Amino acid sequence: MKNHHFSNLSEMKFDVSKDQKLFLQKIDGICKLLREEEEKSYLKASINKKVIPFFKKIGMLGCPISKEYGGLGYDILSYLLALERIGEEGGSMRTFFSCHTSIGQMILQNWGTEEQKKKFLPNTTKGRDIMAFALTEPNAGSDPSLIETTFKESGDHFIISGKKHWVGNGTFAKIITTYAKEKGSDKKISAFIIDLNSPSIKKKEILNKVGLLTVKNAIIEFNNYKISKENLLGLSGNGLSIAFSALIDGRLSVAAGAIGVMRDCLKETIQFSKSRSQHGTVLAKKQLVQQHIAQIIVALESTKWLVYKAGTIRQQLQIYLETLKSEDDRWIFKINRKNQKYSYFRNECDRLSAIAKYYATNACVDVTNRSVQIFGAEGYKKTSRVARHFLDSRATTIYEGANEVLQLKIATEILGNEYRAY
Repeated sequence: MKNHHFSNLSEMKFDVSKDQKLFLQKIDGICKLLREEEEKSYLKASINKKVIPFFKKIGMLGCPISKEYGGLGYDILSYLLALERIGEEGGSMRTFFSCHTSIGQMILQNWGTEEQKKKFLPNTTKGRDIMAFALTEPNAGSDPSLIETTFKESGDHFIISGKKHWVGNGTFAKIITTYAKEKGSDKKISAFIIDLNSPSIKKKEILNKVGLLTVKNAIIEFNNYKISKENLLGLSGNGLSIAFSALIDGRLSVAAGAIGVMRDCLKETIQFSKSRSQHGTVLAKKQLVQQHIAQIIVALESTKWLVYKAGTIRQQLQIYLETLKSEDDRWIFKINRKNQKYSYFRNECDRLSAIAKYYATNACVDVTNRSVQIFGAEGYKKTSRVARHFLDSRATTIYEGANEVLQLKIATEILGNEYRAY
C-alpha cells in the first residue's frame, strides 16, 4: 500500500514557532518579575497593581485579538500556552485574563459589529479599559436560562434592571458584556455591551473568598440602567448563543491555567522532597511520596494533551469562520445549522472544552491536595505556593460550568438529547 493513503500520525505534535517561543519567553520574564508582588498581594487579599502595566508592555492584554483592533493577532493555542505559564503564578492572575480576554474581548471580536469592535476593543488591548463578563445571578448559575435581569425598549434605548453575581474583574472593569431577559418574556435573552461608569450601576466587592485573592469579584446591580440600542450585542434574543460560545473559551482558559498550576506544584514538590529528611532519609526516596509525585506527573501530561487538542480545534473553528465573513455585520447569526463543517467544529469545540475543563480542574484539585500532603505542615500555610494553589484550584471546579453539570453534558453528547439529565 502507498503511504499517502494514510494520515501521518507522527505529525500530531504541538511545536511552537520561533515567534511564539519569543512571546512565551516574554510571558515567562514578566511572570518572574511579578512573582514577589503577587505573593505579597495574595497575603493581603489585594489586587496586584503591577499585572496590567507589566503585561500591557508585551501586548498580552490583547494576545488573541486581531491587530486591526490593537491586539497581537496570535492563534488560540499560543494564547492558551501563555495562560499556562501565567497559571504557574496562581489562579488569580490567570483568572484576570480569562475574564478580560477569553470571556470578554473574544466575545466582542466574534459577535460584535465592526463599529462596536472599533469602538471598544482598542482601549481594552492597550489596558485603558478592562473587561468582564456578567451572566451569573443569585438564582441562575448552571442554568442561565433562569436569569431574572430584564430589559425593555424605550425609544432608541433599552432599560436594564437586575443583579449579577461573581463578576470577575467586576470591581474595576470598565466594559462588560451582560445578559438580560426581555420583560414579559420567559425565553428571549439578549446580550449587551455595558459601560460601568454610570450612577445607575452599583458595584460591591464579594468578600471572604476561600481563594483567588488577587482577582476581585463583584455584585453588579442595574437600576433602570439606560443603554443605547447601539450597544446590543448580536441579534435580539440570541444572548444565550453568545454566552455559550463565551463559555467554550472560558473553559479552555481555566484548563490551560490548571496545567500551569500543576507544573508549579511539581516543581515545588520535587524541590521540597529532595531537601526535606524524615526518618533518616530524604522524602524523595519515600515510596509513598514518589507515588504522589508520579500521580502529579501523569495528571499534568494527560491534561496538556486534552487542552492542546481542544485548543487546536478551537483555532480551526476560528479559521473557518474567517473564510465565511462577509460585509454584513450580522453574518455569524446567518450560518445555517446545515453547514456541516461549521457544525462539526462548533460541536467539537463545545465537547472538547467541556472535557478539558472537567478533567483539568479535577486533576488540579487532586494535584494541589497531594502537594500540600507532601509538604505536610509547611504546606498548610498561605506563605507556601502549594497552599495558595490548593485554595485557588477549588473554585475552578465550580465556575465556567460546575463539573457535575459538565459530566452530564459530556454524557449527553454521546447518548443524545433525549437522554438529557439536566
